[in-house]
Amino acid sequence: MTTLRTENLAYGTGEGRHLVDAVDLSAADGETVGLVGPNGSGKTTLLRCVYGALRPTHGRVLLDGDDLAALPVKARARRIATVPQDGHAGFELTVGQVVAMGRAPHKRFWEADSAADAALVADALDRVGIAALAPRTFASLSGGERQRALVARALVQQPSLVVLDEPTNHLDIRYQLEILALVRELGTTNLLALHDLNLAAYYCDRLYVLQGGRVVADGAPADVLTAELLGDVYGVAAEVSTHPKTGAPTVVYLPQDRAQPRASA
Repeated sequence: MTTLRTENLAYGTGEGRHLVDAVDLSAADGETVGLVGPNGSGKTTLLRCVYGALRPTHGRVLLDGDDLAALPVKARARRIATVPQDGHAGFELTVGQVVAMGRAPHKRFWEADSAADAALVADALDRVGIAALAPRTFASLSGGERQRALVARALVQQPSLVVLDEPTNHLDIRYQLEILALVRELGTTNLLALHDLNLAAYYCDRLYVLQGGRVVADGAPADVLTAELLGDVYGVAAEVSTHPKTGAPTVVYLPQDRAQPRASA
């Protein structure tokens, strides 16, 4: 059982500006929770506080009741896997070696990879559709291929919580759908930031809407994604309906110059 909770979480800069401000968030065991909001709303900063890249200036992050700030780095890495927004392209390692790095939290510093480790890597590469790229250097991959390699690295880490920052970045439509479906099939508790509201509505159990570093709405996608909220938070006109096949809310954006029918001549 894996539960995530943030309590009054805040992260501020030296100038007194709060990028994340008083955020209370939860994710139940096996739940996929999405963060949505416009650019600069605090999604990435919040995720970095959750997985430990940033130390909150106030509040705390609890995983199964344990304060993550009190855990050693390696112990935290055994429980949380991270898929960042943009994979660094400078690695001279091969794709297979980058994915195998996911086993590091489970091994001693000098411990070599075992046959079981190699099998986990091969399976993860196959599951994200890049098995043929294993001998290539990570730096030679396209943005979408790098993103899938980082998802594979998270798979071999065998975490209980997966934190993903825009996991569909650079991916074509097919792989966007496949990666998010794979995340849901992991059986882990998942926290992810997404820009695409239709993907968030379909693949997330609950959503938190951020604006200016604060949570302005949370709940099931159908309760959160309303035309009124999209107008307030994103400043756009939109229509929200229930898709007849998926049952999920579907957002259609209305360009400002075409929001109203044009009068006939």
